[in-house]
Amino acid sequence: MTLTLAPEQARRIAVRAQLLDARRPVSLVATVDQLTLLQIDPTKAIAPSADLVAWSRLGDAYDHSDLTFALEQERSLVEFSSFIVPMDEIETVLALSPGRIHPTAVEWVEANKRFRTQILDRLRADGPLVAGEIEDTSEVPWASTGWTNDKNVLRMIELLNRMGEVAIAGRRGKLRTWDLAERVYPSDLRLPSPEEALKVETVRRLASLGIARPGRKESSGGEMLGAGDIGVPCTVTGVDGEWRVDPEALAALEDEFAPRTALLSPFDRLVYDRDRALDLFGFEYVLEMYKPATKRRWGYFALPILHGERLVGKLDAKVDHKSGLLNVFAVHEDFPWTPEIGDAVDAEIEALATWLGVDVTHP
Repeated sequence: MTLTLAPEQARRIAVRAQLLDARRPVSLVATVDQLTLLQIDPTKAIAPSADLVAWSRLGDAYDHSDLTFALEQERSLVEFSSFIVPMDEIETVLALSPGRIHPTAVEWVEANKRFRTQILDRLRADGPLVAGEIEDTSEVPWASTGWTNDKNVLRMIELLNRMGEVAIAGRRGKLRTWDLAERVYPSDLRLPSPEEALKVETVRRLASLGIARPGRKESSGGEMLGAGDIGVPCTVTGVDGEWRVDPEALAALEDEFAPRTALLSPFDRLVYDRDRALDLFGFEYVLEMYKPATKRRWGYFALPILHGERLVGKLDAKVDHKSGLLNVFAVHEDFPWTPEIGDAVDAEIEALATWLGVDVTHP
């Protein structure tokens, strides 16, 4: 007989797996290890997404300098493509990444063999370098309808990163610095086969989500979603279709759930899979930063609000460091809140402002 979970149980599994219950993780590296990754996004309406995700788990114990130290000094974390991942997992990442590059991009790299060699030679001689310090000697320009059109050096070096030949060594201001992979990654790397790496990735993904749909699908950012064929098959009362639940997360259901309130990045993995968020939490969300202001329902960079095991609303706010203010434009309630929820959300907004070093204002 297939296991059936109550909606509250399924949501608690998901919240606990994402380190969003009251039991805070012990460190930044431990947080990223459990979450498997942090997505890099430069939007700073509040703070960069990676910082917001870390703060929502670690609270005031987290500072951006912790991330810089882990990436550039301790080397316990590493930037790869548009993500931050544990250095201990880079072998799995490198084993899978080349196979996920679009064939047209691979063909473009092959058509620019001399250009590729010259970039590697330049990094070998002078790395780490930012992309703008490398000469564009491409034979075939990169053609795109997007912002990467004719940005040949950056596009080539990003693809060489995904192929495992080049690594992100650090940052010079906002710009990534690039070097040969052998100078950034551990010298004793032993890549598993793609098949073994996929098993590891799938197990770690399900552990980080707690519960997910079976199968795999690729997100718009190139991330693989879904539980594959692992985990305990189950259904959730009132929700169509089958789910897979992490065995350890299922066993932990017997433990008391310790709720808290949290403000989440729009790129937080609790809500990143919008279909999953809607199915499990009844939570509708769209990132509206690309919409005209008159067509936004919740705001430019609205933060999802978690209370206990429920996603209860969105915070429309923007920080102004020059004036020292966190401007709260609106707090959207997905349903009428109790005074307890309202007080908890207000307290979390104050905590966010304290962490940012600003005061809260409601224009």
